[in-house]
Amino acid sequence: MVDLKTPAMVTKIFNKLAMHSTLWDVHTLEVARRNAIDPQRVPVIPLEYDGSLFVVSTRGESDWAKNVRAAGVVRLGQKGNFTTYAATEMPADGPDSILTAYRKKAGREVHGYWKRLPGEPDHPTTFRLTALR
Repeated sequence: MVDLKTPAMVTKIFNKLAMHSTLWDVHTLEVARRNAIDPQRVPVIPLEYDGSLFVVSTRGESDWAKNVRAAGVVRLGQKGNFTTYAATEMPADGPDSILTAYRKKAGREVHGYWKRLPGEPDHPTTFRLTALR
């Protein structure tokens, strides 16, 4: 599995700005880290598809995807309004229609990642989120 490392400038500047905005339907995903006390927070564009909510790691086997896999629970929200979800990883050979719908929704924001990771199997980390009550 491939992981496109996030450049430091993106992590320190763009991600923080994106998580404080509601443009492009960006949400903040918060997950417990595998190896640290403080939670990890990353901007994501969630996808509602066929009655379910999904998040996709556009950088492939990213650190946050590994954290979600280990924790099994995430918080997702905008502007401080979070909901807690159980996260279930979708099989890498799952339906391509989820990724097709995600690419259509996220548009140019993720185009570069698919250019650098052109095969659908390079984007294995798709999680279905189920709200916890």
